[in-house]
Amino acid sequence: MAKNYIVADVGGTHIRVACFPIQSQKPTIVKRIPTKGQDSPHLRLINLIGSMNSSVDEIAAITVAVPGPCDPYEGIIYKAPNIPSWVNLPLKKMIQEQFNVPVAIGNDANLAALGEWRYGAGIGHHYLIYITVSTGIGAGVIINDQLLLGVRGLAAELGHITVLPDGPLCSCGKQGHLEAVTSGPAIAHWVEQKLGQGASSSLTMDKPLTAKDVSAAACQGDKLAREALARAGTYLGIAIMDFLHIFNPSLVIIGGGVSRSGESLFEPMRTAMSDHALSKKYLEDVVITTCALGDEVGLMGGLALAQSLDTLSPCQ
Repeated sequence: MAKNYIVADVGGTHIRVACFPIQSQKPTIVKRIPTKGQDSPHLRLINLIGSMNSSVDEIAAITVAVPGPCDPYEGIIYKAPNIPSWVNLPLKKMIQEQFNVPVAIGNDANLAALGEWRYGAGIGHHYLIYITVSTGIGAGVIINDQLLLGVRGLAAELGHITVLPDGPLCSCGKQGHLEAVTSGPAIAHWVEQKLGQGASSSLTMDKPLTAKDVSAAACQGDKLAREALARAGTYLGIAIMDFLHIFNPSLVIIGGGVSRSGESLFEPMRTAMSDHALSKKYLEDVVITTCALGDEVGLMGGLALAQSLDTLSPCQ
C-alpha cells in the first residue's frame, strides 16, 4: 500500500490539510475549512484529517503548522493568536491518540523557514532567516542546516524584539516590539493616527484601513502612505541588521502580505541596514529576497518536517 504524509496548516481564519505521497512534493488532495465553527478548532482539524482516510492507502505521519508559541518536542500549543481556546493544548497527543501514527507540530513561521530552506528560495543556503510580515511578525532561523528551536522550542520570536522602547503596544501586550511598528495592522494604525491629527492623504477614515490600502496608495504616490511604509521599512531594516549581527546568514527571506509593498518598504529597509551595520562585512554576499512558496509555505514546511520525524532537529 502507498504511504502518505498528511500535512495541516492552521490559520486564524482557515485550516488547510494536504495529502502528500511519501515520494512526492506535490499534494494529491488539499481540503480547506474555516477555523471557527460550531465545534472547537482542534475537533475541526481532527475531523478534516480523518476525512482524508477514505482517500489514502496509509498514513505514514501527520504534521501540523500552528500559530503562536508551542513546544515542538511535546506537541503542546502554549497560546495561539486568534484561537482563544488553544491554551496549553496537547495537540500532538490528541491527534496521535486518534490516528495512531507519528505526529509532530511546529510553529508556522519556523516551518515556513524549513519549507523555504528545503523547497523554496533557501535551496543551497546553510544559514538563513525567514521573516513573515503580515498581521503579526513571525520568523524562523536555519543554522548550519538545522532549524533553530531552543531548549523549549521557543526560539526565533524575532517579531518580539524591542525596536522602539515605550513605543506602541504590541499584540502580545508589550510595548515597542517590531510587530508593533512594522506589521500590517501597525502600519494601518499609524496612518489612522496621522489622519486623525489632520494629515493630508488620499486615504480616509471612512472605513478601517489595512496595510493593503496603504500600499496601494503608496503606489499612487500618496505622501503619507509612502511615509508609513518608509517608517515600517526603517524599523524592519534596523531589526534585520541586528539579526545579521547575531546569526550571520547568507540569506534573508521576507514573506507575508506586507512584503508585497515593494520598494516603498524595501528601499528604506536596505538603507537602515547599511546605516546600522557594525561592519560592511555583514552585508557582503547576503541575499535579501521574498518568499518563493507563497501561500503554500506552511504546507511545504509541514512536509519537510514530516520527512524528518526521526530527528529533533528537522533539517537533518
